[in-house]
This record gives sequence, structure tokens and C-alpha cells, in this order.
Amino acid sequence: MKRFYKEVSVSPVGEAYAITLDGRPMKTPQRNPLAVPASGLADAISAEWAGQGEDIIPASMPLTALAQGALDQVESERERIVSRIAAFADSDMLYYRADQGQQALIAHQAEHWDPLLDWARQRYDVGFNLIHGIRYEAQPEATIARLTNVVEAQDGFTIAAMLSLVGLSGSLIATLGLVEQTHDTKTLWPLVNLEELWQEQQWGRDDVAVAMRDLKRAEFEAAARFLDLSRS
Repeated sequence: MKRFYKEVSVSPVGEAYAITLDGRPMKTPQRNPLAVPASGLADAISAEWAGQGEDIIPASMPLTALAQGALDQVESERERIVSRIAAFADSDMLYYRADQGQQALIAHQAEHWDPLLDWARQRYDVGFNLIHGIRYEAQPEATIARLTNVVEAQDGFTIAAMLSLVGLSGSLIATLGLVEQTHDTKTLWPLVNLEELWQEQQWGRDDVAVAMRDLKRAEFEAAARFLDLSRS
């Protein structure tokens, strides 16, 4: 799509902040006003649009996409999206450890993953079942219920960010570390890619896998930034 506007600005609208193009309020794909709860987020979205050249490149505007998701999908499908996020309470990647014969990897996982699980145990008063191999084992019902309640309590913009973060990381616990602002992406990204990085150390670098991981990292960091800005 060709750029069709000259100026981008932010206008307060009640308790929200609307992004305007040449003075006209922007709309989401579902025709909702593109208005966000924090001025910092509005300024960042405005900068995405102001930074476009002759052609508009949607992929270069991740904050816009997440805001649209919050306003269109989360508002209309909140229960379904909360359920998708909360499902990771029963299948978080941090629960799954290497087979018993891989003692070096098991020790590596414990060293790096256990502190994050310990934080969650203390923060939410929950317990976890750790599983060796790829077999399924249910987590305690009380844990699933507690973490589901935590997800349900979040606002729509936080839920939009969480949906992206859990999908990219495979970990609700890591995502909650970002929500609670006790952990950052620099710490968490290596943790949720620990096994892949371990394999690289053992067998060498796969350039295709590295390129894909870098793309996912950019998305992960954008979602974390969206989360932070939605509160600023």
C-alpha cells in the first residue's frame, strides 16, 4: 500500500490516546478507533506510522498490530484468548526436562529453569510437576486454576501482549515474569531457547535456525515493549 498521509499525531480522547493521520482518527481493521491506554504507547505507534516511506510495510509496525489485536480480537473474543494463554499453565516448556540418560542437559535445564519456577512458586503459591521426556503429565488442578485467574485478571492490552509472548516462548511462567516486571527479555529469551542453544553448542550452528530464532526474538522483544508501553 502506498503512503496516503503526511502527518501523524496523537490526540487525547477521554482516558485514551488516539492516533491520527492528517488529523483523521485511525481505525482498526474491525473499524474500532485506534486509541490506546497510555501516551507512551500512542507515541510509539505514531512513530511507526511516521517512519513509513513511500510504501506502508505492515510487518515493520508490530506495536500497531498488537494494538489492533487488543482492540479487535481481545475485546470480542476475550474468553477464547484467555483460555489459549492459560492452557500453557498445564504445558509450559519449563516443566519438560530431558530424558534420564541426558544428565548434562538435565543439570543445565535445572540450573537455568529452576530459579524461574521457584519464583513462580513463591509469587503465586503453586506447585509444578516436572516431567522427563515428552510424555504428558497433568499439572496440579490448583496450579492451573491459580494461573488461569492471573491471566483473567489482566487488561485487554496485557492479554494481547501475553498471547504473542506465550506463543513465541512456549512458557506462561516466562511471560508472567515480564507481566510482573521481575524479569526482562535479555534474561528470558535464552531460557526459552535453552535446548536449541544447547544443541548448537554440541553440534554446531545451523544458519537457518539462527535466522528464524532472530526473527522470533524481534517479535518477542516487540511484544514485551508493547506490554511495557501500555502502562506508560
